[in-house]
Amino acid sequence: MFQRIIDGISASTGTTVRLTSLAAGAAFALFITTCFLCAAAFISVLEKYGPVPACLAGAGIFFLLTLAAAGSYWGYKREIRTRARLAAEHAAKAAPSMLADPMLLATGLQIVRAIGVKRLLPILAIGGVALGIMASRSVGADETSAEPAE
Repeated sequence: MFQRIIDGISASTGTTVRLTSLAAGAAFALFITTCFLCAAAFISVLEKYGPVPACLAGAGIFFLLTLAAAGSYWGYKREIRTRARLAAEHAAKAAPSMLADPMLLATGLQIVRAIGVKRLLPILAIGGVALGIMASRSVGADETSAEPAE
């Protein structure tokens, strides 16, 4: 039984390592390609216009690459935030009620039988009052934290 689990983890780890090494190799090749393209653009502008415009053209190319990388990073962060918000909303909607659990109901009935209804009513009343006080405090704290600070 455990051998199957260990084999599954080993296979997934091996696949992850292979894919990561392939991605690292592709990223390194893209970096080298970009370096050669920038060098070719620099030499071309250097021969035609001189050293200062060539340096400015190189700076412009790297600035555009930086803007593209920053834009993709911001887009990725926004997508992650959106996915997390949607997942939280979905989890809140999909969370089953505790009262719908048959085991919880059976346990509650056994407790009522063991303790007795007459002894259990004052305990439930005190618990209800405590729960109401806790709920009113948490709502008041949320309202004050939602106001903007001056």
